[in-house]
Amino acid sequence: MTTVPGSESPPAAGAAAPKSPAGAMAERTSAAPVERLKQAREALLAEIRKVIVGQSDVMEALLLALFSRGHCLLVGVPGLAKTLMISTLARVLNLRFNRIQFTPDLMPSDITGTDIIQEDTQTGKRVFNFVRGPVFTNMLLADEINRTPPKTQAALLQAMQEYQVTAGGHTYPLDPPFFVLATQNPVEQEGTYPLPEAQLDRFMFMVKVGYPQREEERTIVKTTTMEARAEPVPILSATDILAIQKMVRRLPVSDHVVDYAVSLARATRPGEKDAPDFVNNWLTWGAGPRAAQNLILGAKARALLRGRLNVSTDDVRHMAKLVLRHRLITNFNADAEGINPDTVVERLLLAVKEPSADAYRAAAGR
Repeated sequence: MTTVPGSESPPAAGAAAPKSPAGAMAERTSAAPVERLKQAREALLAEIRKVIVGQSDVMEALLLALFSRGHCLLVGVPGLAKTLMISTLARVLNLRFNRIQFTPDLMPSDITGTDIIQEDTQTGKRVFNFVRGPVFTNMLLADEINRTPPKTQAALLQAMQEYQVTAGGHTYPLDPPFFVLATQNPVEQEGTYPLPEAQLDRFMFMVKVGYPQREEERTIVKTTTMEARAEPVPILSATDILAIQKMVRRLPVSDHVVDYAVSLARATRPGEKDAPDFVNNWLTWGAGPRAAQNLILGAKARALLRGRLNVSTDDVRHMAKLVLRHRLITNFNADAEGINPDTVVERLLLAVKEPSADAYRAAAGR
C-alpha cells in the first residue's frame, strides 16, 4: 500500500506518531488531517484513472457515499464500465469485494447465506452450520438489481440499514465498512422488477452514468485494445475508511446549512405550505427526512474531501440531484410535459432560498 503524500508529518513533542493519515483524522478534526484527506482523495482518483477514463463525477459520488456510510444506485446503459469502476474502487481502497448477478431465479439465501447439515467427524452427530453468502464482504456489487423479484431485493434491506443479517433465527453482524453498489439498466425494462420506494430510499445516492466524451472514448478504445494495462495500487485501508467515516460524522455544521437542507427536502412534498406550485403540479410524493440527512452527510464529506472544515450551502446544492432524484415520484402531468425528477430538482434549487439573518433574529426574539 502506498503512503498518501503528507501523511507522515512529524508528531508533536511527547506525542505518539499516528499509524495512518486517517488514524489521526479520527482523533480530532483539524486543518492538518483534513489536508491529508484532500491529498488522499487526489491520490485515489489518480490510481482510479489508471483504469477508468473519464467519469470523474461518478467516482467522486462513490467516494462521497462511502465516506458518508451510505449506499449507491448506479443507473446507466450496458457497456459503460460500471462493474469495472466498482471493482477498481475496491482495489484502491484495499477492500474485500463480491459481486452478485441478480437474476429472476435468485433466492434470498443466495445473498445472505444458508444453513446446511454437516456431520461432526468426532461425535457423528449432524448439526446445522451457517455458510455465509456473498453479502459478507466490504463492498458488494448488486449487478442489475431490478432483474430479481422484490422478495430477493428485500434480502438486502436489513444488511443496508442495520449492517447485519438474520438467518435461521440467528443474527450475524457484517464487518465494517459495508458498502452496497447496485446497478440498473434504464433502457431494457422487459422482465424487470422496479425497486420499491422503500428500498430506493435506502440508497443515499442515485448516480447516473452517461456516455464518455469523444476524446475519452478514443482513449478508452486505444488503451483497452492493447495488451499492457496499468495496475492501480491500494491507497487506503478499511481502518482508514472507518476513521474517515467518523470524521465526517464529527464535523460540525451551522444551523444555516441544516435549515437550508431541511427546506429543500420539505419543498419537494406536495401539499406542504412552502412547496412551490410546480411541485404540487408535477409530483405525487416528495422526499422524506432521510433525504435531508443525506444532503448534510454528503455536503460534509464533500467539504472534507476538498480540504475544508466549513460546510456551505453550495455543498448541499451539489448533493441535491444525487440525493433527491430517486425520492421524487412524478405524476401524469409531469410525464405528459416531459418533466423528469432532475428538472424538478433544478427548479427547486432556484425556488428555495437560503434562510435569511432576519429569520434567526426573529426566532431569537421570541
